[in-house]
Amino acid sequence: MEFSEGLAEAMEFAQSAMTLMESNSVPPTPENFAIWYAHATGRMPDLSKEVTELLDRPDAMTPERNRQIYERYLGGPPDDLIVQQTGARMEEELAEVLSVISSATGDAENFQTSIQENLRDLTKDQGLEGITKVMKSLVDEAQKMQSSNTEMQRRLEASSKEIVSLRENLAEVQREALTDGLTGIANRKMFDMTIDRAIEHASKSGEPLCLAMTDIDFFKKFNDNYGHQTGDQVLKLVAKILEGSVREGETAARYGGEEFALILPGSALDDARVVCERVREMVSSKQIRNRSTGESMGNITLSLGVSLYKPGDSPNDLVQRADAGLYFAKQHGRNQTVVETQLEAEVAAG
Repeated sequence: MEFSEGLAEAMEFAQSAMTLMESNSVPPTPENFAIWYAHATGRMPDLSKEVTELLDRPDAMTPERNRQIYERYLGGPPDDLIVQQTGARMEEELAEVLSVISSATGDAENFQTSIQENLRDLTKDQGLEGITKVMKSLVDEAQKMQSSNTEMQRRLEASSKEIVSLRENLAEVQREALTDGLTGIANRKMFDMTIDRAIEHASKSGEPLCLAMTDIDFFKKFNDNYGHQTGDQVLKLVAKILEGSVREGETAARYGGEEFALILPGSALDDARVVCERVREMVSSKQIRNRSTGESMGNITLSLGVSLYKPGDSPNDLVQRADAGLYFAKQHGRNQTVVETQLEAEVAAG
């Protein structure tokens, strides 16, 4: 597609999004526009489904509901303005540091020149008065240099503290950019970055690497019966269990919607199966209750698929094989873990 065609298509999507927002009285905030633009493109079916449901129930189209949709499907990117402002402040502070160093260098050169000139004067026969004058000049220059060094140290310390503060702020923004807004665990962007690094390490070291993909059984029915707010609480519960089940160096991430992932460097298939079964059992043991009524809403279960890295695999290869195990688990009773060797055996026997 030519650039002009792509621009025209983007403008068409944008216009469609704005028209839909206006006709449904949706405030034109950046977050809302992102939701309705994604809906207009049709490239996020799950998001579009939720938006369509809202169109059928205008009373449900609240700011809180829009925020939840944004966090579920689009949450995570950093605030570009904050990043730009922080970067600009760091540049200013670094420029200040360079200025201080440059000034100090100039003062040092002047001091050195002054000493040399005064030493030359001392070699001349100037008598006691001349020597006294030269010595006074040297003391004055030394005091100036000391004062200059003290000021330089003060300014450098101030700039150093400011740079540390800015760096911490920027790190926090970046951390938030890689965290899922609803569940608090790694988001899809963090997943993509981490799986790339894990594959690179596995290919060089020869150590095993497993990927587990999982999602919540009958989650749509749960949402339909009890509402999206309860569904969000379920997502948070699953995320918490996943995060609590990984060791240092392993990653639990929200892949999208109700699908999650576990990146398990150093784990063979049997090790990964143990982790997944532990997660599955912990989730299935939790009974969901309505906080206000105490009514039991039943248990939630997970289906999981696990793939093992093979030389030459791309991230997509690992995801596809893990997803194949996940879908096989769903088609054969749900609430189970299927590793890729089991799936291969089933297909071969098939």
